[in-house]
Amino acid sequence: MANGQHPFAIILGCSDSRVPPEVVFDQGLGDLFVVRVAGNIAEPATLASIEYAAEHIGVGLVVVLGHSRCGAVDAALKGGDAPGHIAALVTAIAPAVEQTRDQPGDRLDNAVKANAELVAEQLRTSDPLLSHLVQDGKLRIVAARYDLDSGKVDVLPSRSN
Repeated sequence: MANGQHPFAIILGCSDSRVPPEVVFDQGLGDLFVVRVAGNIAEPATLASIEYAAEHIGVGLVVVLGHSRCGAVDAALKGGDAPGHIAALVTAIAPAVEQTRDQPGDRLDNAVKANAELVAEQLRTSDPLLSHLVQDGKLRIVAARYDLDSGKVDVLPSRSN
């Protein structure tokens, strides 16, 4: 491991301290290439990290991991003026909030799932490097949701892949 890394998956997860991917997936050092940002959003530095792992390390799986009771998604649901750079985070999550506005069920959980699905779709279709790898069959991108209560991860339905 000291001479190089060979992770089998890239995890784009939330920075919430209750959701460390290595623990969630019961993996050791070197098994996962982890990128964490509040709300598991795809912003430039996040995208660069994912591209690096997929293109240069050859990792063939990206999991966009949302989680129950996500504070970043909750902030987007509450709306209003967010201070500092939090406003950019809320803006990035807003499409998921809007998409689920009229859905029955728990608004926060619906938005968490939609956010993970939308980010996965964004990675598959909007990022030229990643979409090329997907089209060539070298990369799979999925969305998932971690339940803080049960410890269970559910892979979410995909629109494409």
